[in-house]
Amino acid sequence: MSAQPINIKTAGQPRTWIKVSALEDIPKLGARVVKSAHGDIAVFRNAEDEVFALRDQCPHKGGPLSQGIVFGKTVACPLHNWQIGLADGQAVAPDVGCTGRFEAKIEDGGVYLQL
Repeated sequence: MSAQPINIKTAGQPRTWIKVSALEDIPKLGARVVKSAHGDIAVFRNAEDEVFALRDQCPHKGGPLSQGIVFGKTVACPLHNWQIGLADGQAVAPDVGCTGRFEAKIEDGGVYLQL
């Protein structure tokens, strides 16, 4: 399933919480892509309705993590199956690498990112 992009602009603004989606618009075990001044951000929702936000780029070969398979608190890159921790962006051993992460929260049914 392809993640649908959401556009936001924050260049030159202080870091703040920005609503990017309703929780129900992100499928369980899926993702949506937020296009921002910081680059593409993949916003994930796991089976427990937790949300996480990572740069939409695997640290291995740059694969789109938003198109990966979410399980537990990890996502498997669609290119080479590297597993990336949703909470910290770290590759799961034995792989080594990290992608950027963004603070994410749910408030009143909305998904917010701190940018």
